[in-house]
Amino acid sequence: MSDKKYVEEKILNPKNGFVVLALTILSYLLSIAIFMFGIILATSKVFLVGGVILIILSAISWIFLTILLGGLKVVSPNEARIFTLFGVYYGTIQKPGFFFVNPFCTSFSPTYQKERLQAIQEASANLKKGSVSSTALQGNNLTKAISLKTQTLNNGCQKVNDVLGNPIVIGAVVIWHVKNATQAVFSVEDYKEYLSIQTDSTIRNIARLYPYDVFDDVEDDNLNEKSLRGSAIEIAEQMQTELQKRVSEAGLEIEEVRITHLAYSEEIAAAMLQRQQAAAIIAARQKIVDGAVGMVKMAIDKLGEDEIVVLDEERKAAMVSNLLVVLCGNKDAQPIVNSGSIY
Repeated sequence: MSDKKYVEEKILNPKNGFVVLALTILSYLLSIAIFMFGIILATSKVFLVGGVILIILSAISWIFLTILLGGLKVVSPNEARIFTLFGVYYGTIQKPGFFFVNPFCTSFSPTYQKERLQAIQEASANLKKGSVSSTALQGNNLTKAISLKTQTLNNGCQKVNDVLGNPIVIGAVVIWHVKNATQAVFSVEDYKEYLSIQTDSTIRNIARLYPYDVFDDVEDDNLNEKSLRGSAIEIAEQMQTELQKRVSEAGLEIEEVRITHLAYSEEIAAAMLQRQQAAAIIAARQKIVDGAVGMVKMAIDKLGEDEIVVLDEERKAAMVSNLLVVLCGNKDAQPIVNSGSIY
């Protein structure tokens, strides 16, 4: 990472906000008392100048104390506030509480204006429908704090080609959180949008390395034994590793990636379903035939060992044919009793 992008995080240890607030209130009361005393002195011709000076000083103190109130900041649990002072990075507060910082510092959040604009647009649309009050247009529930909570990104589904060139539709959900708030704010323009774009790219790049499913009739040395359908957990872990490399410079940590949707694209879904059905039928038939041959062999051997009946080769062939028809047929056999000879 280049030095131009990287801003070293500076953790602030600000003063307790309650102490500053209490001192400010006491100062307000004191300045009011001085103001009243100055008015009393100003009514006297002897102490007119002193009274005017006290009034001016109390007014200046009010302005100063009002500015101090702007330095009181609240930080909620699992949130961080990043402050800049006249365009220069000032520091970051990560612990929750009520604090006092330089009153000229401003909280910086790259997503605040965008989220506030979206909230106002949504509230405006709801206001026209009469489902929300006009006060919601202000977006008062938004803050400039950077959330450190675990969040979920669902980028929906996207169409990609697997390693065999088959179009598939795949979707994944990403569980993530902000690890370094300073990097997230200053390294990229919008860390949420950055994560969304990198997620799309990662899913596409990983999905095209594997087939949707592995078929026995496809022989290709370049194919990996893993498939998107059969090895979803392993491939999701690979997506997590790849995505973590991409978003590390943005101060984000990927906790987990899960594949939530996986299917063939509509244009080939019917054909691939027929292929899967055919493969299943062939596999089932093969198993039935293997079992039937074993049962026929066991029946002939048992008849010969117990000397129940002596069969020549022609009768064995007829018996094998009949047993295979019965065991391998799709429908129940209809027995025919032969009272005569087969010759």
